[in-house]
Amino acid sequence: MSVIELINIKKHFGDVSALENINITVNKNEWVSIMGPSGSGKTTLLNILSLMDNPTDGEYLFNGEDVSGFDEAKQLLFRREKIGLIFQQFHLIPYLTALENVMIAQYYHSSTDEEDAKAVLAKVGLSHRLTHRPSQLSGGEQQRLCIARALINDPEVLLADEPTGNLDENNERVIFELFSKLKGEGKTIVSITHNSELGELGDRIIYLHHGKIEHKGKL
Repeated sequence: MSVIELINIKKHFGDVSALENINITVNKNEWVSIMGPSGSGKTTLLNILSLMDNPTDGEYLFNGEDVSGFDEAKQLLFRREKIGLIFQQFHLIPYLTALENVMIAQYYHSSTDEEDAKAVLAKVGLSHRLTHRPSQLSGGEQQRLCIARALINDPEVLLADEPTGNLDENNERVIFELFSKLKGEGKTIVSITHNSELGELGDRIIYLHHGKIEHKGKL
């Protein structure tokens, strides 16, 4: 069953074509890796998937509903309820603790529940860091905190933009294992990455080049 279906998606910035005729289907409980060189359109694609940007043309179906024409209020609700975002730059609130950084995501979704926030932090191995602020956490711990924040509202899809881009090899491994665990628990994941090892963990790899799908990898 497809969760995401992109049909002939195009994105133009003036005379520049960032994406051209993109057709992608992502099924429930599938991990799709989007790979390609810098400037290939990967981040533009992620922005469209998260409704942080609109396509110039084409359809974006989410559970069969065309969401590409949503107004700003519906886009915000979509991101809060359907999507968990994980960035290369952590975007954590520096003066809040790890627990509070997760709970504020709950607050903007519905209501806060400290025990749920503690449980999701335990899932990513941060039970011992609840009261630490981001500056007191390693890069790997900050990324795991970002993953916990993305998971707290039980989104249908996790969208990850270069989730290991700022990490050393040891912390990369931790994130690899965590993503594999989440996939095993039934999460649908779309990850954008330069890291071939992370890409190979996905069920499929889609390669972008100059805004077009160059080819699709393994099933």
